[in-house]
Formats: sequence, structure tokens, C-alpha cells
Amino acid sequence: MAEILVYVDHVDGAVRKPTLELLTLARRLGEPVAVALGNGAADTAAALAEHGAVKVLTADAPEFAEYLVVPKVDALQAAYDAVSPAAVLVPSSAEGKEIAARLAVRIGSGVITDAVDIEAGGEGPVATQAAFAASFTTKSRVSKGTPVITVKPNSAPVEAAPAAGAVEALAVSFGPLATGTKVTARTPRESTGRPELTEAAIVVSGGRGVNGAENFAIIEALADSLGAAVGASRAAVDAGWYPHSNQVGQTGKSVSPQLYIASGISGAIQHRAGMQTSKTIVAINKDAEAPIFDLVDYGVVGDLFDVVPQLTAEVQARKG
Repeated sequence: MAEILVYVDHVDGAVRKPTLELLTLARRLGEPVAVALGNGAADTAAALAEHGAVKVLTADAPEFAEYLVVPKVDALQAAYDAVSPAAVLVPSSAEGKEIAARLAVRIGSGVITDAVDIEAGGEGPVATQAAFAASFTTKSRVSKGTPVITVKPNSAPVEAAPAAGAVEALAVSFGPLATGTKVTARTPRESTGRPELTEAAIVVSGGRGVNGAENFAIIEALADSLGAAVGASRAAVDAGWYPHSNQVGQTGKSVSPQLYIASGISGAIQHRAGMQTSKTIVAINKDAEAPIFDLVDYGVVGDLFDVVPQLTAEVQARKG
């Protein structure tokens, strides 16, 4: 059976959910071979094996932490040369897409980014994408070389499928470009205790209708009752009510959760582009003609200052 290379996104050995989703997709195409780099790489083996990795290639070197992207591309290329896979899957983060693009150029292959599904095809993997602000769904495949595909978080279920997960050291030679961009400082991001926006199963977002930074506490309370991430529209971010890191939309982050709750968001195309592939969409808006209602599965016409606190209270009551 063909081997499928899966790039592992982890933090000091803790494997992040999008990688486990990739392993589910990789098993549709062949046998997953995981590539884990940096500090704690060897510690990822148990989780990767539990979710289907037949082999885990690991490498650690100061270059992975001290320089940007290129050392990781060097390592992924070394894994590609060692395995000769039928496809390479990478999480669709900003860094992941850059790694995928650089690898595709090096190996002379086509690249597909932001896939929301992958299935086996007679002439290679077929990737599903949401195009033109998710107004269309396209299916495509790479016609030259080994497919390199990045996949958006929440595109596949995490399914346990125990495999060997044999750990092997990956020999990596860094090229002259590896040390071209040095990391000079790091500042830890302050933790909110909420899930990462792009990986969350539930996202609660606020927009212009929230009418002020102090009122985002209402959005946060609902999010916390659901164990959700908090998002914001561009209008709310531009007004300085919420950080840009939480912006959902064409110029912010793309999310695809199981449940997306939009409060006080009109539904401009800029915002829709970042959340339209959500599995279930709920909107709360006092304007019955708001464009967001054309998109939703469930809509509530009402003032968010009345509706959202009631919803939060009901969620908390049902949780006991």
C-alpha cells in the first residue's frame, strides 16, 4: 500500500488536533507516515500511532527553533526523499501553507491549499475546496508530481486506528538558505483558557451589533458556557473592540467549526468568506433583512442583548 507523508503540528510533543484529522484522511489514501520535528518530536509517537501512523520519522535540531520555516522544509524534503510517498498532507495554518508551497516547488509538484476533504481517486487524491468565498465547492487533483495538500482544521473526524508507529530518526542536512531568517525574540501569548480559534469545534462571534468592547463580555460568556472560541467580525476589530487575532473573515482567519454562532453580524461577504464552511450556522440579529440569514441553518431575529444572555443561561441550566 502507498505511503502518505503527514507533517505533524505539535507543541513540545503534544500533537495538535488538525494533525490527528490529517491521519484520518491519510488512511483513506494509504499508510500514514508521520514527520515530527523539533523539541519533543519523539514524544508524539504514542498519539500518532494510536491514530494510524505506521511510522514516525523524528528529527530535532536547534535550527527548527532558531530559524523560520526553511529548516522544516529541508526536513520534510528529506522525509519525502526517504519515503517516496504517494502524497504529502500538511495542516493548513499560515506556516503549514508556506512549508507546503516551498516543498512543492522543490520537488516539482502541484499544491492544493485549504482543502476541506480528500478522497482517493483513480489518478491520485481528489481534494475538495470551498472557492470564491465558499460560494462554490470544487474538486481538484494535482496533475504533476506528488500531490502536496494542506487541509483546513475541522475537515475530518479524529478517529483512533492503532498502528505500529515505529519511531525512526530522520537524517536532515540543512541547506544554505536554512539560516536566512533568524528568530530574535519570542513573547508567549496570554492564554484565555479557550480553544484555538481555527481549531475550535464551536465558535461564537460578535460584530458591529455588539456596540462596544465592554459588551463583548456577553459574547465571551456564551462562548465559555459552550467551551467555544470567541471570534469577531472585521467591523468589530477595526473599531478596536476585539483583537485582530480573533478576526474571522477574508482578511482574518478561516474557521470551519461544527457550530458557528454569529451575534450582531450582518453577513458581509468579507465575513462569510471566513466561516461559510461551518457545519451548522446560527445567527442572532435584530435586522430581519440581514444577509447573514441567507446563509444560516437557524436564525433568531432579535436583540442580541436580550437573546444571548438567555441562551447562555439556558446552556448553563442544561449543563446542571
